[in-house]
This record gives sequence, structure tokens and C-alpha cells, in this order.
Amino acid sequence: MTMHTPPGPGSWFAAPDPSPYAEAVLFVFPHAGGTAPLYRAWAETLPSTVDVRVLRLPGRQERLSEPPFTRLAPLLDELQEALEAELDGRPYLLFGHSFGGLLAYRLTVAMEQSDGEVPQLLAISGWAPGLSSSRELNLVYEMTDADLLTRVAELGLIPDGIPANRELLATVMPSLRGDFCVAADYRDDEVAVHCPVAAYSGTSDPLLVPDGPDAMSVWADRSETFLGSTEFPGGHFYLFEHAAAIHSSLDRHLRRQLAGTWPPSETSPTPRPSPLP
Repeated sequence: MTMHTPPGPGSWFAAPDPSPYAEAVLFVFPHAGGTAPLYRAWAETLPSTVDVRVLRLPGRQERLSEPPFTRLAPLLDELQEALEAELDGRPYLLFGHSFGGLLAYRLTVAMEQSDGEVPQLLAISGWAPGLSSSRELNLVYEMTDADLLTRVAELGLIPDGIPANRELLATVMPSLRGDFCVAADYRDDEVAVHCPVAAYSGTSDPLLVPDGPDAMSVWADRSETFLGSTEFPGGHFYLFEHAAAIHSSLDRHLRRQLAGTWPPSETSPTPRPSPLP
């Protein structure tokens, strides 16, 4: 197996602590306007048997000089190419939160439709097709910067720890607006994926509450193997408070998926860690 080297500026996935001999790779897709550093911290409690890659889209952090995407199809084309370049034969998982859930879902659809290597698990957090709150934000292109920031804050879409200073928030406006434009470009075709799907959410998430307690149950119709929906106390960014519990759930699902295919044969020339206990 080729050793993975840390990505340079312009790369699509950040690898905070590359582990080329880990059992599996987890690709993390942040929320709208989200950056890789925030999710690197979130991923710290993942077991060492999981190699983490965090998506970093154009228009933020190391890619600040690149214009953000505003349409879904060209973004998915670039994402699929970038993901395929990262795959090295190890099984992989996709975890997407909010806007990242949309990207992870449609990327899985694209991989399956192109007969690509599909994930062992698609984990969706805080997003489902057809949410009433999403329809409101579809009008983001009509909002001024001030109106957008106000509405985003009201919906709890700014995570704790991000300064409320509007001047600082304005620096993320192009990427935030671009991400919402990409989301608004999505038209649900109700396509189901063949890989297992697990759903996660916060009990008081303002994006989900208007659609009732079963807002995430739509995923039962989007997968041949739905692993259920797990709720945690908290709002839209519940996942930062409950990172360890979510990681435990992902690890449990992964072990079950790999039960029939791991560890590799004794003739494999690449050293691997022992199976999880």
C-alpha cells in the first residue's frame, strides 16, 4: 500500500493525523460554511483504527483564494474525482453533517451509479431531504448578507465558539452563501443507496423540529439497509458535545460491516493492526 502524504494547499481532504495502516478511512463532510479544523477536533476521539479525512471546500482556510462552488453538479463531479484519488483499497465511511450530509448522500449516489467503490457506511447528521427549513434557506440568493447572517444565527447554524462579531462572520460569507446556493440547487429525486445508512440528530435541532420527531425517518426509504436514527440532547450542533458517543456508534457499525471481510488474508504483504476487540 502506498503511504499517504499530507495534502497541500488546494487539496480536497485534510488528514490531521494520517494513519495509512488503520483499518478504514472516515471521510467527514462539514456543515455549510464549515471548516476542516473544527471537525479535526471533533474527530479526536475516534479510535486509532480509523484514518480521518476532513473535506475542505474552496473558499475557506487554505483554499480561501479559490471561489466557492454555487452549483451542485460541478461540485459533485470534483468531489467524486477527489474522493476516488484518496481511496487506497481500504474500506471507507462517509459522515456528513447538515449541508455535509447532502454532499455525502449525493456523492454516494454518484459512486454507485458510476460503479465506483462504494462506502461501507453512509452516516447522515442533521439533514434529510425535504425539510421545511431547508426550503426557506433555498431563497438565500435573495437575502442580503445581514439578513442571511441573522437568519442563520436564528436557526442555530453558527456553532458555539464562533464569534458573534459580524465583521469576523463576514469573512466566511462567500463560502457560507455558496454552500447554501449549492443546497438550493438540489432537486430531490428520491434515489436510494445500496450501502447501509445510519442517521443522527439533536432533539432540539431547529432545522428538524418543524418536521416533527420523525424528520430523519425518511432515510429508512433511502437505503436497503437502514441502521436506524439516533437522537442526542442538543440543537443543530449537538455532535460536538456528543462526539464520543457518535464515534462509538460509527465504530460499532463499522465492525459489523467488516465482520465478513476483515482482517485480510495472511498472505497480505502490508502490516495491519489486530482486529478490534
